[in-house]
Amino acid sequence: MSIAAFDKLHIFAVMFFMSLVMSVQAPLFTPYAATLGASSVLIGIMMSTGQLANLTGNLIAGPLIDRYGKKLFITLPMVLSGIFFIAHGLVTDASSLLMLRILNGFALAFLIPSALALLSSYAANSKQQGKNMAVYGMLMTIASILAPLIGGNLGSLLGYETTYFFIGITLLFISIYTLGFVADSQSTTSKNSHQKSLTFAQVLALPTVHIILVTGFAVMYIHGVIIYEVPYLAVESGYSTATTGLLLSLMATGTLISLALSFMHRFDPVKRLMFGLFGMSMSLFAIFNDMLTLPVLLFSVGFFFGIIMPAMAIAITDAVAKEGHGRAFGLMSSFYSLGMIVSSFVTGVIRDIVSPYFIAFLVGMIVLTFIGYKKLSLPPMTEPKVYR
Repeated sequence: MSIAAFDKLHIFAVMFFMSLVMSVQAPLFTPYAATLGASSVLIGIMMSTGQLANLTGNLIAGPLIDRYGKKLFITLPMVLSGIFFIAHGLVTDASSLLMLRILNGFALAFLIPSALALLSSYAANSKQQGKNMAVYGMLMTIASILAPLIGGNLGSLLGYETTYFFIGITLLFISIYTLGFVADSQSTTSKNSHQKSLTFAQVLALPTVHIILVTGFAVMYIHGVIIYEVPYLAVESGYSTATTGLLLSLMATGTLISLALSFMHRFDPVKRLMFGLFGMSMSLFAIFNDMLTLPVLLFSVGFFFGIIMPAMAIAITDAVAKEGHGRAFGLMSSFYSLGMIVSSFVTGVIRDIVSPYFIAFLVGMIVLTFIGYKKLSLPPMTEPKVYR
């Protein structure tokens, strides 16, 4: 195995375990905040402000990643996040938890854009890029299946505080591994290495990027509703964290199955975005109307989520030159964060008035309509590549 292959293996390992450990808190945060006296509105504010800090960090991260490299902005934020997660277990009131949520959101904002930009640098062409992103998607999905189960059971067995200690300490160990084994690779296409990095304005001027960003917003809005509402069952309906963790794992299982459908990579990424967003929206409409049981519909949401996410990464790397990948992934992550911000805040405010699932359905369909209009207006030469 070549040195480059070993380097790629290390970044895959770091991304998997990083995602696994950080996602362990998914079924825990909402009920933990409630035990500290936070209302549903305050919990929504906590989640949205954390994502607002994440969005701010995403925009700052892009230029820094392109200029100073990726490894620094993977390792240092992971160390800080580990410390913040440990501090989660020490708080005694909701206001302290809110502050930690903001700090942790800002630190984590540098991780995913850096890791994705580093991973994209190992691909010399679109075919390799597609394979790398498919492997990334599979690993992240496996992590998202295991993490809620692990988190739910740890919360039941050890309690919230001890589980947050576990998360923080494990992240510190992963950061040590990253420091020792992950190489800060340069672009494999060296002939363009002398080119100047693209600016945010240049990235935003690309028509396909508009489609990718609004899709990211809608998908994360929907995801935010699920992440808020399902753990809240532990508060409202007396479900255990293990049960809500199982529900979230069912959603991730749907994602894993759709990622395994390798023939999907032959289709235009933008068409996959539209198909997946339509499927997610209709699944939410079915949840709102109680058409099927919640586990089945969460599985359906996860299935269509798995169709969208690899297409997002492939579309962004096709649309933007390597010199702008840091900024491009930073922008994409910022729109992910924006979707979570709006979702968390709106859900916390309206959940006693109207179903958050219905509002998420409307958001998905409105964005889908915009994407259809935008795609029709794209000149033929700006269409994303079709993978065959």
